[in-house]
This record gives sequence, structure tokens and C-alpha cells, in this order.
Amino acid sequence: MDNQSWAQQEFANADLGDKRRTQRLAKLAEQRCSHPQASFSQACGNNAETKAAYRFYENDGISPCAILSSHQQATQTRMSQESIILAVQDTTELDYTHHPATKGLGVMHDKEHHGLMMHTTIAVTPQRVPLGVIHQQVWSRPEEDFGKKHKRKQRPINEKESQRWLTSLEVTSNLSKQIQETTETTTETTTETTIVNVGDREADIYDLFMLSETLSQHLLIRASWNRLVAHPEHYLWSYMESQPDAGRLTITVPRKDKQPSRQAELTVRYAQVTLNPPKRTKKSSSPEVLVPITLWSVFVCEEQPPQGVAPISWLLLSSLPVNSFEEACQRVSWYTCRWVIEIYHKVLKSGCRVEERQFENCDTIKRYLSLDCIVSWRILYLTMLGRDKPDLPCTAILEAYEWQSLYCFIHKTNIPPEEPPTLKQVTRWVAQLGGFMGRKGDGEPGAMVLWLGFQRLHDIANSWLIFHLPSSKPKNVGKD
Repeated sequence: MDNQSWAQQEFANADLGDKRRTQRLAKLAEQRCSHPQASFSQACGNNAETKAAYRFYENDGISPCAILSSHQQATQTRMSQESIILAVQDTTELDYTHHPATKGLGVMHDKEHHGLMMHTTIAVTPQRVPLGVIHQQVWSRPEEDFGKKHKRKQRPINEKESQRWLTSLEVTSNLSKQIQETTETTTETTTETTIVNVGDREADIYDLFMLSETLSQHLLIRASWNRLVAHPEHYLWSYMESQPDAGRLTITVPRKDKQPSRQAELTVRYAQVTLNPPKRTKKSSSPEVLVPITLWSVFVCEEQPPQGVAPISWLLLSSLPVNSFEEACQRVSWYTCRWVIEIYHKVLKSGCRVEERQFENCDTIKRYLSLDCIVSWRILYLTMLGRDKPDLPCTAILEAYEWQSLYCFIHKTNIPPEEPPTLKQVTRWVAQLGGFMGRKGDGEPGAMVLWLGFQRLHDIANSWLIFHLPSSKPKNVGKD
């Protein structure tokens, strides 16, 4: 599908109070997806379109939730077709220090940097295909709260930033119920969908484990705290290290910073574990009574890492039973899908350049973020879909004029083939437009190079359309 059709489909149910606003939203999505790195004026094309874009983002009658709502409904539909969905959560900083005139920004990791915090939950398949944004929270840290981290234990969970993990869990719980209700009312054969909430060490929160039990929602969390356990070893790490070696698992560690992608062989241990609740301080105002919680744990450790590389050592806690080596390996594989959200945030910052956009206040930034988060998902979705389903015909993502113009441009011909190429072939051609060399050691093209390629394809395809439109010359021209 072309940019226009995907945008109109994704925002078809947007309720912004006026149909013209919905049309503007779809048009903005098309413009941003076609030129994500461009400035406002470059993406919009002319002064009138640029002014219309600013009016949309500065309209206080449009909420970020309303912008996301239609996309979230479309995401729910995609999720309902899958048996396992990983609701991957992560937090990132958006640095707007270089825009000091923007109102409403908060402090970040130090008082010299100002910006916003963003916590996003995206739906990911076990094959690492992102199906859409489930939930997004954006906030600013008050400057008066800076330096008071040592007092956090005295506050209840709903007054801490860590509440964001619980809020997202509640959203996925409601979403799970909606998918189940839809499944029960449909007459078609559908797949029962299980949602597993995945988080890194920041999500190792006892209140989150308790809420998971209350809501009957599944978790897969990387442990951070060496908690007390109801076992002779007393502590979580000691208990898991005492478990028998269940086997070896090899995973692919993606490229990060200056370290290339590599294979890591991990020793796997697993067991059921009962966590003892942490002790609340006397000054704590939390009214909740904490009780022991039984989970399943998977402990993997890289015993022979490459020289100069920190070994992988993960201790995962899950509400899903782990009763075999195969199930333990599956949980580890699911956790590695968390890297998708890190790539997503990279696309948002480096691809859409959201930190370079200058607005008068943070409310306008939040509306802008809501749209660009969907645009970032779109390009990442196309990237990962090409890897997961390489043999699909390319018409799954491209219109006829797009793949035909792409084929002719790459092969330097003016005659496209009759049958559309596969998604894998088209993905590599698009990546080639973005600078992908395709050498033996290059692996599969990444999101950023595909992003650049799709921008070039947009211009190539539009030129193809212009030169292949039916002639508008009057019928009597050239006749006596």
C-alpha cells in the first residue's frame, strides 16, 4: 500500500472533533513518512501546508491520546491475529536543552539538561515484528524534585515515576479483555491471544509483580535486585546459581556502539522461585500489604565471552511456567525481542529527529510526538516484516507503481516484470537506495538505511507516475 492508503487506513477511526482534522492528520502522516528527516517546510512542500501543520500541532482541542487512538485500534486488530504478543516497555529521554525558549520542560539526568521523559509500550511478535504502539506516557520532571531520589522509598508507588510500569500493565490488561471480547463475538475462526509484558531491570518492582497476579497478566522481567527468597539459599542469585545446568543456548547479540554483532553461547538454568516481600520502611506511607510471590526464573550466563567484552548474564522472572529447557530457551528468546524497542527509539530520534523540532511549549511537542511515534513504527514494521516474511509478494507493502518504478530504477530498464518480486528482494533494493552495500558480512539491512531508501523511493515513484499518466492532450490536436 502507498503512504496515502496506509495513513488513511491507520487513522480512519480518529475522532478529533472534525473530519477535516482527521484528513489533516492522515496527510501529515504521509508527509512525515515520506520525508521524516526533513524540516517542516521541506516535508510539507509549501507555505500553506506548513502553516496548516503548525495549526494542527498547536491546537489545544486535539489531544495526543486522540491522535494515537485510531492507530491503537488498528494495532489491536493486528494483535488479535497472533497467539503470542510481547508488550515491550522502555523509557527514553528526549533532550530539548538546545531549545531553551520551550515552556514546560523538566530536568533530566542533571540540572544542565532539560527535556521530556517518554515511556512507550509497543506490541511485538516473537519474530520481532512490531505491530504498533499500545501506550505512551510523556512527562517532565519538576526541577524542585531533583536530588530527592533518596526519599523515594517513603512515597507510595503511585507517587513515583516507576508507576509508569504499572500503568502500562493496566492498559495491556484492558486491551487483552477487549481482544478476548472481540474474539468471542466474531463468527470467524480466530486465534487466542496471550499478552506477555516485557521489561528490563527498571521493571523489577515488587508492586508490579503483585499487580500482575491481581490482573492475571503475564510478565517477563529481567531481575535487578538480589531479593530474599523462601529457599535455603536465602537470596535469588545464589538460589539460581545452585540450579543444575540445563543446557546451552546460542543467541545473536546485535551490533551496539562500536561492538559488532556476535554470537553468544549461554549456559541455561531454570527453576520455580518464591520471592519474599521487601520490608517497607517505617516512614513509608504505602498502605499495601505485601505477600510472597511465586514465579519462574531463567538464569543465563556467558561463560566464555570475547576478550574485552562484558559477558551476558541475565536473570529473568516470569509469571509463565518454565518446566523444560525448551520453555526456558523460549523465554530468553522473548526477552531478546526487547531490543526492538531500543531500535524504535533510535529511529524516532535519529530518523524522525524529534529532538530537533522546536515548538513553543511541551503540549505541542506531545502532539507532535504522538504522530511521529506512529511514523517511526511504520518504518520499523516494514523493516522487520521483510525479515519475518521474506517470500511474501511485495504488494503487501507497496503499490504497483512503487515496485515497478523501483525495479526499473535499480535494473536501469523501462520495462518492469509482469509478476511482483518478493518482499525480501524489494527490501534489499530499497536498502540499496539508502546506501546499503549488500556485502557478505553486512547481514540484513537495518531500519535507518531502509528509512533513507524509502525516502528516495517516494520521489522515484512519484516521478514514475508523472511520466506514465495517460496523456491529457485533446483528441483533435494534430488533426486537420
